[in-house]
Amino acid sequence: MNYLAHAYLSFRQPELLVGNMISDFVKGKKQYDYPIGIQKGIRLHRAIDTFTDAHPSTAIIKHVFKPAVGAYAPAFADVVYDYYLANDPKQLSEADWKGFAEEVYQTLEANRHFLPDRFAQMLPYMREQNWLYHYRLRWGIQQSFGGIRRRAKYLIEATDPFEVFQHEDAKLQTAYDQFFPDIYTFCKDWLVQNSD
Repeated sequence: MNYLAHAYLSFRQPELLVGNMISDFVKGKKQYDYPIGIQKGIRLHRAIDTFTDAHPSTAIIKHVFKPAVGAYAPAFADVVYDYYLANDPKQLSEADWKGFAEEVYQTLEANRHFLPDRFAQMLPYMREQNWLYHYRLRWGIQQSFGGIRRRAKYLIEATDPFEVFQHEDAKLQTAYDQFFPDIYTFCKDWLVQNSD
């Protein structure tokens, strides 16, 4: 799951959101430097990643992308999940996604003193370019794919991953449809089991 899904699966709880969004920038015992609510968000993020990696739908998506991007297939799968989530009418409308994205940016800005330096440096670009909302647009996904390709040190692909995404749209949509109810239920249950 990428930024949008982690934000959405924080269920509008500010400290949970902050932890969920910064988790990849917080290593090991550094998580204990944060308030309990943010620690909980960091742990939720990691639980989401573990659940997602083990889900059969993720295996399908990685299999779709592997011929084009090899070991980087999981990163492309994360972006794909955000695209289908952002276009899922069972979750939010287009207008509601716009409002949700702005709410996330405002919450992160209000908690800037908790953000790791690298995330804090990235946040203005995330907000200015409205990454969270633009996950719903195909050109936004194309941009995200391009970012992965630029950062990937060992990616020598024979096929453009965006072409793979377009060609396999139906299969990827089905994988998302089978996955998202499971991760949503998992997160709700996790929060109950980890309630303070």
